[in-house]
Amino acid sequence: MSQSEPSIFTRIIDREIPADIVFEDDLFIAFTDIAPKAPIHIVLVPKTSEYADVVQLASGDPELLAQMIARASTIAHQVSDGQFRLVFNTGAGAGQTIFHVHGHIMSGEMTEGSLGR
Repeated sequence: MSQSEPSIFTRIIDREIPADIVFEDDLFIAFTDIAPKAPIHIVLVPKTSEYADVVQLASGDPELLAQMIARASTIAHQVSDGQFRLVFNTGAGAGQTIFHVHGHIMSGEMTEGSLGR
């Protein structure tokens, strides 16, 4: 994918690709992962495509990162008991395959290879 092409997450935000959306507001969208690594596995994506990974987000817009963590907590309370893992893969070597910053909200018993995408 070239940098000028929208990511799969941008295409979900734009409703070009269907997803099981569990949360949405002006800043974020969250949907169930298509290849879950835990009983509850939700992908939380900022609607901006400006940041490729969490390190870029943290240095470029720490307030948006703080809001993302708060949204993850809200979602975890809505879909489970509020206890969760929030996983950010940063770089291809760490398992990141979509270079539009996103976090994996996971709850329940973890399965093998549970680092997400």
